Amino acid sequence: MTISKIRFLEAEGLIEPRRAPSGYRKFDHADIERLRFVLTAQRDHYLPLRVIKDHLDALDRGLDPPALPGRVLPTAPRLVHDADKLDAEDFRPAPSDVRLTREQLLELSGVKPDLLDQLESYGLITTRHGRDTYDADALQIARVAGELAGFGLEPRHLRAFRTAADREVGLIEQLVAPLTRQRGAESQARAQERMRELAALAVRLHVLLVKSGLNG
Repeated sequence: MTISKIRFLEAEGLIEPRRAPSGYRKFDHADIERLRFVLTAQRDHYLPLRVIKDHLDALDRGLDPPALPGRVLPTAPRLVHDADKLDAEDFRPAPSDVRLTREQLLELSGVKPDLLDQLESYGLITTRHGRDTYDADALQIARVAGELAGFGLEPRHLRAFRTAADREVGLIEQLVAPLTRQRGAESQARAQERMRELAALAVRLHVLLVKSGLNG
């Protein structure tokens, strides 16, 4: 790799490494996997950058990338980190352009209609955008709930997760309330960043406590 190649891919929106205060790019594991996918798709499959970007954009939104007849692509990164390594960037809002109908959500998540009904009845999944479509978070929740169902965990068993999450949200909102009450775009941006940092720390603590309990 060359610096010019990295700059070009960044300019094209294919990679988005974070920036240190000094301006240096910071690459984590997900960035490296994403870069490896781009280079492999170019080298081994001769795909144009536009097609590669479409695949990555679909994965970023929690969707399956469009199929390419006659071509088997390398596995692309889902951009999901280990739960105990999450940071503020992982808690940015889900892409607002993802709007799924009920039928699309069922197809992409692989869950049965009755399971989705139960998830909604227990408040684990809700519709957005005028209460008629689902977002990327709903898709991910449905997928995880479907996997848990395979272990015998039903939506009624997951109510405790919803309750715990609501309590954590309430605590975080209380902590950042002084910032959210301030006017100005800069104050609101700081409040959003502080909420993401607190959320990441809360999830990491939860995971570590579960690990400690299981290893007890």
